[in-house]
Order: sequence, then structure tokens, then C-alpha cells
Amino acid sequence: MRLFEGTEFDRPPTCDQCGDLEQDCQCPPLPPERIPPEKQILRIQAEKRKKGKIVTVIRDADELDLSDLKVKLKNACGAGGTIKDATIEIQGDHVERIRRLLEEVGYRVK
Repeated sequence: MRLFEGTEFDRPPTCDQCGDLEQDCQCPPLPPERIPPEKQILRIQAEKRKKGKIVTVIRDADELDLSDLKVKLKNACGAGGTIKDATIEIQGDHVERIRRLLEEVGYRVK
């Protein structure tokens, strides 16, 4: 007798859509769900980095929105920026400008 015999852990995983074994499943992968801006709460903060450089950091944005949002913010601020560890970093202290822009788009901001 095996340790998990007869339990759900003993059975091989199956596809939720077709019911076949996951290794035999031919279903196309589901596209990731996009969270609408109205349901997201973004956090904005200015941080001081090495050598006195100030960077505006935007946290808690949906992974699918990061690249589009970064481009909009960089263009609005006229500054460089990047995406690191699921956060957007914009060079310089642009907290108020970014807050106004995100609220116009529909995001909730803290």
C-alpha cells in the first residue's frame, strides 16, 4: 500500500478544460487575465539612491501593464526609466506629476 493511495494526491493531474491528463492535453493555454486600472491600487514613492540620485518608484502594478505604463510615464516626465522586480522606476522626483497622470488614466493611487 502506498502512502497516498486512493487520495487526490495519488491521481495524476488533469486538464481543467478537457479532463485529459496534463501531459496528453491539446488545449491552447489560457491568456492571462488583465486587471482593470480601476481595481488596482498603485503606490508611488520617491527614493534616494547612491550618490544622491532621486528615483520615483511605482509599485503594485499588474505585470501585464508594466511596459505600457512605463512608456507613458517616461514620455510624460521627459525622463528615463526602467522596470526592476515588478516595479517601475523613473529617474527624478516626479511623484505629483505621475500621481495626476495615473489618476487620469483610472488607477487608484496611494
